Amino acid sequence: MVRFSPHFSSQFRESFVSIFGNRGSKAWYPGHMYKGVKKMQAKLAVVDCILEVHDARIPFSGRNPKFYSMLTAVKPHILILNKSDLIEHSQKKKIKEELRKRDIKNVIFTDCKASHRGGVSNIIPTAVELIKDPNNYARENATNFNLMVIGIPNVGKSSLINRMRNIHLNRKKASAVGATPGITKSVLEKIKISDDPLVYLYDTPGVIEPYIDNFEVALKLGVCRTLKDSLVGEELMSDYLLFWLNKHKNFRYVEYFGLPEATDDIRVVLVHIAKNQSLVKRIRNAEGSVVPVPDILSSANHFIRAFREGKFGKLLLDVDCIN
Repeated sequence: MVRFSPHFSSQFRESFVSIFGNRGSKAWYPGHMYKGVKKMQAKLAVVDCILEVHDARIPFSGRNPKFYSMLTAVKPHILILNKSDLIEHSQKKKIKEELRKRDIKNVIFTDCKASHRGGVSNIIPTAVELIKDPNNYARENATNFNLMVIGIPNVGKSSLINRMRNIHLNRKKASAVGATPGITKSVLEKIKISDDPLVYLYDTPGVIEPYIDNFEVALKLGVCRTLKDSLVGEELMSDYLLFWLNKHKNFRYVEYFGLPEATDDIRVVLVHIAKNQSLVKRIRNAEGSVVPVPDILSSANHFIRAFREGKFGKLLLDVDCIN
């Protein structure tokens, strides 16, 4: 049972300021990504519809409006919010309503790990309907279609492609899958995705804004693993998660880690985890002796991993955007 004093909430931070400082906005735009944008633009003439894949936990954070306008202004566009099993079903309607206000009308939620086909099976029919709509795009008599997959790193693009092939062609794998942002480097590889109708996909590497000017957006991207952990900082991300959980009165971390009570001090949490998990490192002190100390970095990774594994429940990090 979580012990929580009604007076303790006044001690929680109202805005995020970390003891680990602010690394500032970071550029994360590898060379293969810059070249990829140019190639994608050049290929638009033969693309019929754009599938933008994004993480359902951050449906509003990290989407690149400039990139979106460049590639989707003249083509039908579907926003696919993947990993939807990690948010509450009741939140999906509100997300769609808010996206519609932002002029994003075609939204499909997907979970590539689900045993049922779910939203994945709706992608091709929706794309074909948009392409054939004479008010949208003059290809109402088309019998074959080319789709382009875009999205920021590690949102499940490759898993989605493989799942689509499995559903429509009964083939298991077409694209490499990995947990490291930016794993897909081959640009515009044409992949057959369906026989009836005949549909091909151009796979692309994930693309993110070259400069993130919103500190919290960078942290959300980090904890969702669309930016490399080492780039954002594990201790900083764990502190942000603690801030977010307390702000939204989610104190599951207290029971999960066996803390005596909720706290706004990430050092208390990380030291506690280090002691319980025997996470120690040895350093040489001022006297020259080697002494054991809590391994804060390993503890931070432990805290972040608990979030990613759903130990704190199904969390929509962009929940403030719909409330």
